[in-house]
Amino acid sequence: MATIDLTGSDFEQTVLDNEIVLVDFWAEWCGPCKQFAPTYSAASEKHDDVVFGKVDTEAEQQLAGAAQIRSIPTIMAFKGGHLVFNEAGALPPQALDSLIGQLKELDVEKALRESGQAE
Repeated sequence: MATIDLTGSDFEQTVLDNEIVLVDFWAEWCGPCKQFAPTYSAASEKHDDVVFGKVDTEAEQQLAGAAQIRSIPTIMAFKGGHLVFNEAGALPPQALDSLIGQLKELDVEKALRESGQAE
């Protein structure tokens, strides 16, 4: 699956409707964002069971603000509708693959119960 552009109008629904969603917050002027883009795109081609979204922080300033983006690139990961990873900085390919593997293995309901955040 290729990456998809997310906007304020479809962000929440995308997160809620898919088991695993990775989101890359980026901007056209950001050098590290441009360097990370091929890594992110390549991962999206290898993992068709994961949604790879991209949010242009310039075009989607309200969404970036709501997500409390302070530095870009920022990678967020959601599983089962829950934010489970949020980190600024470009990940090297091996780290991104490792993160995806951990997301696939993560029992989010168990993790929420153990942290006292279960619904």
